[in-house]
Amino acid sequence: MGNSVVLVTGASRGLGYATAKSLAAPHRHILALGRTTGALEELSDEIAGLGGQSTLIPLDLTDEDGLKRMCRAIHDRWGRLDALIHLAAHAPPRAPADMIVAKDWDKTFAINVHATQRLLALVKPLIPPTGRMIVATDSHGASFFGAYGASKAAQAALVQSLANETRNTGPNVVLFHPAPMPTALRARFYPGENREALTPTEAEAARLLETHPIP
Repeated sequence: MGNSVVLVTGASRGLGYATAKSLAAPHRHILALGRTTGALEELSDEIAGLGGQSTLIPLDLTDEDGLKRMCRAIHDRWGRLDALIHLAAHAPPRAPADMIVAKDWDKTFAINVHATQRLLALVKPLIPPTGRMIVATDSHGASFFGAYGASKAAQAALVQSLANETRNTGPNVVLFHPAPMPTALRARFYPGENREALTPTEAEAARLLETHPIP
């Protein structure tokens, strides 16, 4: 089989960056997907310093043609994908539910729901029955979080449906609910928050990989 191959989305920052770095190992090849090329290059250097291997994928998740090219390249090079860890998300501005701007609503659902569905659909054929698909979830229903919360609720329902559909056949599909972390996404929601009281991304990455071990 050779090296295991793991795709991590949102890898240019936050929990995605920390998870991709934590996965670094000589027997594992990490596909790091994100929108910020400079941050991905820094991640690649860190992974190499830890003895790991990586391929950088600077890509917007809403680029379906780009996702298709990515999956074809994974198939042509490795013939499979051992795990997907989908941690990318969009944080729209907070607003009362009846005052959400249409463009914010549309962009949030385009990234958090539609892109997730397309990613899962395109990647699933590459993952063997023993593989994993992990998607980060979040709470919903809080005041002024209508667009974000609705999108994460829809995303969770989608992933849970897939989990039920693959329960007997694989791959193993799970939701992971991270603790509040000092990420750029959270800072958009809570500017001025005491970030020292939050859980470090490295700690949540370790918990994710301990709870859902990756080959």
